[in-house]
Amino acid sequence: MSELIQLEKRGHIAVLTIANPPANTWTADSLAILKATVEELNADRDIFALVVTGQGEKFFSAGADLKTFADGDRAKANEMAQRFGEAFAALTAFRGVSIAAVNGYAMGGGLECALACDIRIAEEQAQMALPEASVGLLPCAGGTQNLPWLVGEGWAKRMILCGERVTAAKACEIGLVEEVVPTGEGLNAALKLAEGACKQSPSSIARCKQLVMSARDGRSHSDGWRMERELFVELFHTEDQKEGVNAFLEKRAPDWKNR
Repeated sequence: MSELIQLEKRGHIAVLTIANPPANTWTADSLAILKATVEELNADRDIFALVVTGQGEKFFSAGADLKTFADGDRAKANEMAQRFGEAFAALTAFRGVSIAAVNGYAMGGGLECALACDIRIAEEQAQMALPEASVGLLPCAGGTQNLPWLVGEGWAKRMILCGERVTAAKACEIGLVEEVVPTGEGLNAALKLAEGACKQSPSSIARCKQLVMSARDGRSHSDGWRMERELFVELFHTEDQKEGVNAFLEKRAPDWKNR
């Protein structure tokens, strides 16, 4: 791996750590590495869940280093926007369960990284914001699209248009994160949740995630129900379907193959 992105595998769980001190900022290189890493994890059938966290005790990620944009170079801005989009799109499309362990400040592209995950757990000292408009920029890595989906238009506008920063407690109250834990416990809480996800059929999880995410596309209920039925039947082409049902009937733990 790279010094900017650290990867550790713990059984069926991959732990990805953003490691660019002091603020774990994103660079063109680290975004490219993130994209490639998630794609590699997608191809690894032994990985069922992914936990993303930040190195150290203060920052999950402060987003992009603003020095990158100080010279007003539009070509550089275009490259970074594309890198952000590709990296977080890959994270969103991870076939398993992705959990952000927000262990500190999650600002701009840092928060957008957490928004690209399925679930967010924040430590009690964490703070979150999308402050791009305060420096003449805007969130370009899914912030304006993912945040309203989670917290509603009103709070999304407060954070994006008014620059409001939220605490972990407020983030939980408005639905930005699903759980708040004591300082230093974010990774452990995320791993515990990931362990629960690993007890589920990975073949089922991938299809359930596809269905849940498809609701964002404005599909009709009838179309969504049709997709449910189709993917339900599709599972009968997998080894995991047979294993799951028979393990239950035989009163034993299933041995998932992700096939």
